Amino acid sequence: MSSQFVYTMHRVGKVVPPKRHILKDISLSFFPGAKIGVLGLNGAGKSTLLRIMASVDKEFEGEARPQPGIKIGYLPQEPKLEPQQNRA
Repeated sequence: MSSQFVYTMHRVGKVVPPKRHILKDISLSFFPGAKIGVLGLNGAGKSTLLRIMASVDKEFEGEARPQPGIKIGYLPQEPKLEPQQNRA
């Protein structure tokens, strides 16, 4: 994988029981400063792709990694709030 990219994925796949392919053979690379959008139908694997990119989901096939020094943040669609930390 080339170091000119800030993030690369190579042949990434995700299978969930019973043998349902969420992602299959995804390869992509991002240049520094690129603005990226992820579009797709419900259930197409958008959130799964983003969880893999943020290293939240580590169980997948293929290779996905940022270059050294690159940090990726992730905010889930439904954040888990801790009741003891809520203030009225």
